[in-house]
This record gives sequence, structure tokens and C-alpha cells, in this order.
Amino acid sequence: MAIQKTAANYAQIFHALSDEKRLAILDLLRAGERCVCDIAGPIGMKQSLLSFHLKVLREAGLLRSARVGKWIHYSIHPEAGDVLESFGRELAMSAMSAKVVFCC
Repeated sequence: MAIQKTAANYAQIFHALSDEKRLAILDLLRAGERCVCDIAGPIGMKQSLLSFHLKVLREAGLLRSARVGKWIHYSIHPEAGDVLESFGRELAMSAMSAKVVFCC
């Protein structure tokens, strides 16, 4: 499923990225897909709290999940970096081409 490029979705993405624990999860997953049980230890988090953070990242479209037997494996959504890069590039281009408008 493609990540939508709407203001609401960007807000959801940046909210998901605003937590140190979620950034640590993403950093860990940069090496590749991992089972939820293999994320808890290195992150130092109980599975119930980890599940919450994984849900936030998944709902923002940054992660994808797949059930393998009784475990769920997580990986970074392949489009996540492209969406963030696109947002940054569009923001930079807008800033460079913005005209100064005086309201008063």
C-alpha cells in the first residue's frame, strides 16, 4: 500500500518520528526485517509497550508487518524514505521560491 502524501498523513508521520523510542526502533530496523521478540531486547522495552510504539509507526506508514507463524515480523516500509525526502525537497524548494509578502 502506498503512503499518502497529505497534510494529515505527514502530521501522523512526524508525530511517529517525535519519540526517541520509535526512532530507536527505526534505527534497529534499518538493518532489515526483525521479529518483534528480536526488537524488545536491544530496545530495552517490554513487549506490551513495544507493541504500542510499533503500532504508531505502522499506522503512520513507516513500518510494514507480516505474520510468520505465531510471530509478527516488522520492516521499514520501502516508500518511507522517499516520502520524507520528497517532503523535505518540496519544503526547501518552496522556501527558496517564496516571495516576501508584507501584510501591513
